[in-house]
Amino acid sequence: MGDVAARFAEIVGERNLLTGTQVGEDYARDEALTCEPSKPAYVAKPGSAEEVAALLTTAAEQHIPVTARGSGSGLSGAARPREDGLLISFERMNSVLEVDVDNQVAVVQPGVTLTELDEKTAAAGLAYTVYPGELSASVGGNVGTNAGGMRAVKYGVTRNNVVGLQAVLPTGEIIRTGGKTSKISTGYDLTQLIIGSEGTLALATEVIVKLYPRLAHSATLLAPFNDLDQVMRAVPKVIASGLGPNILEYIDNLTMAAISYNEKLSLGVPDEIRDATQAYLVVGLENRDGDRLDGDVQRAGELLGELGAADVYVLDGGSARKLIEAREKAFWTAKSAGADDVIDVVVPRSEMPGFLAKVRELATAAESGAIGCGHAGDGNVHLAIFCKDPEKRHRLLHDIFAAGMAAGGAISGEHGIGQAKKDHYLELEDPAKVELLKRIKQSFDPEAILNPGVLFD
Repeated sequence: MGDVAARFAEIVGERNLLTGTQVGEDYARDEALTCEPSKPAYVAKPGSAEEVAALLTTAAEQHIPVTARGSGSGLSGAARPREDGLLISFERMNSVLEVDVDNQVAVVQPGVTLTELDEKTAAAGLAYTVYPGELSASVGGNVGTNAGGMRAVKYGVTRNNVVGLQAVLPTGEIIRTGGKTSKISTGYDLTQLIIGSEGTLALATEVIVKLYPRLAHSATLLAPFNDLDQVMRAVPKVIASGLGPNILEYIDNLTMAAISYNEKLSLGVPDEIRDATQAYLVVGLENRDGDRLDGDVQRAGELLGELGAADVYVLDGGSARKLIEAREKAFWTAKSAGADDVIDVVVPRSEMPGFLAKVRELATAAESGAIGCGHAGDGNVHLAIFCKDPEKRHRLLHDIFAAGMAAGGAISGEHGIGQAKKDHYLELEDPAKVELLKRIKQSFDPEAILNPGVLFD
């Protein structure tokens, strides 16, 4: 074992350091479709913030690039390590340290998965409400990418649900930001700066998350529309109705056909309506009171009919659960169908009809496919791109991202930039903003060891 490996092993223990052939293929990649695997020189599995600090101090001294990894379920290449680098895997730091009922928060380590957190909070009648498409995702990974998901329309994304962090700076210092309070106005908000920084500024070693009461009653409505633009125009009106949906998703007809086939969905939509449908709107409602929920379901059905739905179906519990699970697995469906990339552009809700029309125009001109679904309630469009030629695909993605930004949006709403979308980001973003972010990066990470190649060159 070399000197550097010996120092890492001394910090985490020999059994918690992998090198050479011990490094498995999973550590070489995340789920980004366009990033080739890259095995790191070292994989360290720390058990505490102090061990993370010691690893980063050693890496900085030796100028070794460092990548953090949770569950590896990200879609941007931000967890893809460098071949000469150190991968810090948080798989051992996977405890729910506290569920604080009075303050309605939980304190968790970064390696805790969303499934594990949900099980712990359920016992207290509470819930963490950030549900991206993969429930095996870790809380630390969600912090890194500012993950969102279907329930963001009501509860917000990760940055709206994290109130404090313990984090290790690449200089080896351990800091705490925020806390169990619901508000703070004391200095710069370092919590929010670290969230979404994709492991380039600091590594979170504890996360304080907001919890909400679990509501006992829920319903899922499925509304087929003959025109995709009708779906998009309906979304702001559903939001404005005061119904407060916790899920508001659109699924185009090709994606619905694919996920229905893959997951063997039977949703009760007659053939003649299904064949005429261009897109579906999925509306989730919840309430603490069953009678109030029934009233909301009736009003939602009436409203959707007024807005042009061919019909409205209130799904039974089993069908609703299967549909939501199938929607969460849409990435895997696209991947199995041969998608060449999966992207998530975000635009203002009101701009979605025009943006999707532009996407269709661009894809047709490029002789390519761009189909998908998305979090219609918050303007986050997920597109599976079918375009084999790398150069043509790069131009198509560039044009789609540019169209999203021209509509007042951004390249990514929740997947992040990582390595996969870095070139597009640097080509399209305001250079003054990029230079400011680089200065922030320099102040946190003077040796530039944290996730080099992510966001910036």
